[in-house]
Amino acid sequence: MEDDEGEDAGGAAAASPAEAVRRTGGSGHIAPGTAAFLRSNLGLFAAGFATFALLYTVQPILPLFSAHFHVSPAASSLSLSLTTLLLAIMMLLASGLSESLGRKPVMAASLFASAVLTFACAAVPRWSELLLLRALMGIALSGLPAVAMAYVGEEMEPRSIGLSMGLFIGGTGIGGMAGRLITGVLADFYGWRVAVACIAGLGIACGAAFVALLPPSRHFRARPLALRALSEAYATHLSDALLPYLFLEGFLLMGSFVAIYNYIGYRLLAPPFSLSQAAVGLIFAVYLAGVVGSASMGELAARVGRARMFRAALMIDLAGILLTLSSRLGIVILGIAVLTFGFFAAHSIASGWVGIRARNAKAQASALYLFLYYLGSSLVGSMGGFFWAGAGWTGVVGLTAGLIVLGLLFALRIARIEAGEAAG
Repeated sequence: MEDDEGEDAGGAAAASPAEAVRRTGGSGHIAPGTAAFLRSNLGLFAAGFATFALLYTVQPILPLFSAHFHVSPAASSLSLSLTTLLLAIMMLLASGLSESLGRKPVMAASLFASAVLTFACAAVPRWSELLLLRALMGIALSGLPAVAMAYVGEEMEPRSIGLSMGLFIGGTGIGGMAGRLITGVLADFYGWRVAVACIAGLGIACGAAFVALLPPSRHFRARPLALRALSEAYATHLSDALLPYLFLEGFLLMGSFVAIYNYIGYRLLAPPFSLSQAAVGLIFAVYLAGVVGSASMGELAARVGRARMFRAALMIDLAGILLTLSSRLGIVILGIAVLTFGFFAAHSIASGWVGIRARNAKAQASALYLFLYYLGSSLVGSMGGFFWAGAGWTGVVGLTAGLIVLGLLFALRIARIEAGEAAG
């Protein structure tokens, strides 16, 4: 089919030509300063918020899972790792479904299904049932991240892609913060089941806001789901000189970030800090640093150079990781804030870079980046439990710092590739 996506998830008809001029400022894409730009970014912000709130609501209560279900820290981390593993795998297919069914309908279905599964997680009596629901949630959530990146790449004016991607990732940052903070605090007073149910309700509300705010696609062209074409698109992106390095950067960034956040709660609950669960939850307010990092660095990179700002973001991330080695609580919290800023800044630059570098099949390029991104969350997130058991916090820092150093080496390679292409 070659027609525009005529209906959004709420059944609204595609915009008329006059309306299209108003919403795009006279161009074919959504322009900064228009009402459509504000609505689309608010809608994507709500989607990013809900995705990360639902995904990471379990992270601050991993120690509570260990106590309630009598499982080890590494086993407790499976409640997050299984979700991100299925999310990574199914995202490769979800991007193809969005090429056939449309961007907005797939994203809306993803949000509502994930919220319903989270409600179910709050009620199950057995650990195996909780893990099964969290695995299903990974499948449900797979319909949003890569599709949202593709929507931004298709609908926004090229000069505003960095800002829009930064705002979307900022939404994931605030959602991640809210999911962790609200769950951590409520779990201390009312139990983890009530806390998880509250996050599920928040997900429903964000889904409704997303449907109401996001404009229907104008540049989307529906195509039948063709597995051969899908695999060819993936092969094209993997054969690119630069894109595979960006995909690997996603693995390293997310793997190190999740490992830190998975086990920092265990450290802060134990001596010498001995914090309460509520206090640990409040520390996740430093996620606001990620919002600042994604929005500011994403836009700055477009002006001064993506390669340069990407290396700077990685070095900030590394500095923050090393600061968490301190035995002083204030410095540890500062380190978490710094590494969060660096992580979101680097992720914003890398994900936007993928959308710019990929000339065609942008949803598949985004899916490959996010496949490795969430695969890093799953594999390194659980692996960190063994480093924690074997060498304590020093082991976790050694693992994550090593990954970021490897990311810096890849970043230098990316810069050389860009320089060679510009010279050629």
